[in-house]
Amino acid sequence: MRERLKLLLAIILLLILFMPLVGDPAGANGQQLRDTFRRVRRSVVVVRTVERTVAPLPRQGMVSSAGLASGVLISDNGKVLTAAHVVQAVDKVFVEFADGQIVTARVVSSATNADVALLQLDLVPPGVAPAKLGDSDQVEVGDEVFVVGAPYGLSLTLTVGHVSGRAAPKSRLPGMSAWEFFQTDAAINGGNSGSPMFDWKGEVIGIVSNILSRSGGFEGIGFAATSKMARILLEQKPFWSGMEGIPVQGYLAGVLNLPQPAGFLVQRVAEGSPGWRLGIRPGTLRASIEGSDLLLGGDVILSVNGIEVLEGNASFQRIYESLSNLKPGEQLVARVLRAGQVVELSTEITQ
Repeated sequence: MRERLKLLLAIILLLILFMPLVGDPAGANGQQLRDTFRRVRRSVVVVRTVERTVAPLPRQGMVSSAGLASGVLISDNGKVLTAAHVVQAVDKVFVEFADGQIVTARVVSSATNADVALLQLDLVPPGVAPAKLGDSDQVEVGDEVFVVGAPYGLSLTLTVGHVSGRAAPKSRLPGMSAWEFFQTDAAINGGNSGSPMFDWKGEVIGIVSNILSRSGGFEGIGFAATSKMARILLEQKPFWSGMEGIPVQGYLAGVLNLPQPAGFLVQRVAEGSPGWRLGIRPGTLRASIEGSDLLLGGDVILSVNGIEVLEGNASFQRIYESLSNLKPGEQLVARVLRAGQVVELSTEITQ
């Protein structure tokens, strides 16, 4: 009995001596996250936008509207990734860094169906550090991730979660077979659109797009475009039209007296964009049709570069591919329905 007691005491003593060497896994993960966050925080930015838009009902006329989102610097020469829906049809874009520096930026390219856009800073401020784009193909469901952004304007807010799933949409743009979204349980709220999703190494593996919510707040399901999708923006530079709109067909096409079965009802046009130089007119009157809030009074695009807008997604994919292949000096031609008349517009591509 005495020998067994001595052996037990010896084992306890060994455990006490070696326990500090084993360490606390949770504490180690926390330290790693702190260190990684400190390393990447200078790459995360707040994206502020300004646009002229139709006043919400019951007001009338035009108002200036400010928007707020997030983004991430990914190159030394001032390229910033954010969500396409944030900047697609805005007139001005400002990028604010963690130290308070604010610089103007312009939209270079945009993949609206993938909800990723590429900005170019007009000036790269001193002291900033770009983040590295990771390989989203190596990410698996269950991997830990963290998101840094500006929910409700609270810049450099960090939330932690996992990759909950991978989601691929039913339709894809030409040349974008890798188009895919990560589903995550990391908390995402208003202002997080465009936020970088980092892996534990501090590499950007996704750009936050949106959430699924019934309450308007985060309910555990958010989505982020993969970094592989973002790389396509860097390599192919999809065309940025500077326009927002909705496809119209069937009953709505009849209501708008379209001379063909389908068209694209323009809602907003960014000042200085290709759509603006083309002379496209945005909507001017708020209305609700079949439960959908629309801006009426703008142009309805019937065809682009000879490609007619048809029912379904096929014609939009062909138009998108045609626009992406345009080179500086070539013509962009659109046929639109304006105030009951079919009008042809054209402009020269400048970049």
